[in-house]
Amino acid sequence: MHVFVTGGSGQTGPTVVAELLAAGHTVTGLARSETAAARLESLGAKALRGSLEDLGRLRSGAEAADGVLHMAFGGDFADPDDLTRRDTAAIEVLGRAVAGKPFVSTSGTLVLPVGRESGERDEPDAYGIAAFRIPGERMCLAAGGSVVRLAPTVHGPRDHGFIPMLVATARETGVSAYVGDGANRWPAVHRRDAAVLFRLALEQAPAGSILHGVAESVTVKSVAETIARNLGVPPVSLTPVEAATHFASPFMARVYGFDGPVSSAGTRRLLDWAPTHPGLLEDLNTGDYFAAPA
Repeated sequence: MHVFVTGGSGQTGPTVVAELLAAGHTVTGLARSETAAARLESLGAKALRGSLEDLGRLRSGAEAADGVLHMAFGGDFADPDDLTRRDTAAIEVLGRAVAGKPFVSTSGTLVLPVGRESGERDEPDAYGIAAFRIPGERMCLAAGGSVVRLAPTVHGPRDHGFIPMLVATARETGVSAYVGDGANRWPAVHRRDAAVLFRLALEQAPAGSILHGVAESVTVKSVAETIARNLGVPPVSLTPVEAATHFASPFMARVYGFDGPVSSAGTRRLLDWAPTHPGLLEDLNTGDYFAAPA
């Protein structure tokens, strides 16, 4: 299969591209810069210069492919309406261009309701912390595609997501913090396991599938305590009011206080997906999270 990929040069994308190539597929990746193009080409993929707003480029890339994997997502997170606009515009073009071929788009498990374990068939929370991703999900499914909801932490080497932000804050403040009792649960998946899931989704997922890229859910307190041991700082509990000024923003405080355990049982059954790589706490202890100041 020749696969057109957006987001192939980001944090998770190169591992996904490498997985596709190793399985015998060919890949063309959207590249918004020379650096991104060089990264894709170094993996063995072709690069198509353009951005998510270059809708003509998206159309031509998708029309020339046997399947599409849409992972790119960006813009100003202070303007969620603009994030939604960019994402849905891209998905609409890709969905029409790929008509009848495998089409997989990306969302996140933070769209799901708070406080209980959610499965693939549970409805997202229209008023939740990541509601801006729901329109993209619905548009992809309406176009006959499938959606992979990734855990908020896709961990592995050179991670620059939520966990490194926690590490950086602990370095700067001298404490490793969590909100309340820290019992809120945090979904995670290793990057290489996520890459396998994306490949399986393209190869096997029936149209209209919702898939959960989650290997485990750990408590935020256990993450904070692991960071504390590695940095030699104390773990501390903060109230929501204290957290709003301790972390980078009130939004990040909400994220770290979010209780969003997720089941991927349906995904595992459907695609015979079985995560095999280290869990988040093991990766914190043995990976590169503390190799140098963030």
